[in-house]
Amino acid sequence: MENVRPHPLVIVKLGDTFPHLSEDRGDFEHWIVDGLGATSLPLLVLDPRFGDTLPAPDAIAGAIVTGSHAMVSHREPWSEQTARWLARLVAHGTPLLGICFGHQLLAHAMGGEAGDHPGGIEIGTVDIALTEAARGDALMRDLPPRFDAHAAHKQSALRLPDGAVLLATSAHESHQAFRLGERAWGLQFHPEFDAATMRGYVDSMADELGAQGVDVASLRDRVKATAIAAQLLGRFAHIAEEHDAGAARPG
Repeated sequence: MENVRPHPLVIVKLGDTFPHLSEDRGDFEHWIVDGLGATSLPLLVLDPRFGDTLPAPDAIAGAIVTGSHAMVSHREPWSEQTARWLARLVAHGTPLLGICFGHQLLAHAMGGEAGDHPGGIEIGTVDIALTEAARGDALMRDLPPRFDAHAAHKQSALRLPDGAVLLATSAHESHQAFRLGERAWGLQFHPEFDAATMRGYVDSMADELGAQGVDVASLRDRVKATAIAAQLLGRFAHIAEEHDAGAARPG
């Protein structure tokens, strides 16, 4: 990859949504692109599951790692390879945003632990509570102390890496968001999901949820818009833009 600025913002695609959703609404990477809004950075989608080479940390403006229906604990070769790359990004200070599976993979990559959540699945529109540390965080600052976000996960970052800063929690999930260093974030919730996508996930998993005693109709009815959570994609793009522009200036 040529060392020409602006460097691309890379979307690392590590999974696919349900086929019926992707046919109607696109896939994870399309939802992320829509959520980023206007950005001066070129966008590049890479899929290491199918052999795409992940670029050097200084050759990109930043990276967003998607969710997946795979499990970090399965230690798939492409997942472990990506984890090693994430550790390189953190060490270099390249802006990084991991979403759901990407959040868990970042925790695993940096010495934390990812695995099955002891409380089972968290799905639907959930109440996110920011920690005190979020008030001074570059990504989270100025957000309200509580806001709605969409979630769909069975595994979790069970233990955060040493030095991680906890930024958000929910009633079900202790580690909804964290930061490593100055520019690497993990989000367990999905800022790229809109309400229609969230309802699509509830509908797709209705049989499984019903078998667990979940009132699926009520869960679906509680899905709502999550405008605050959706801002985080554009905020991250701005951080990546500033980082890339700053790196271009002579010291």
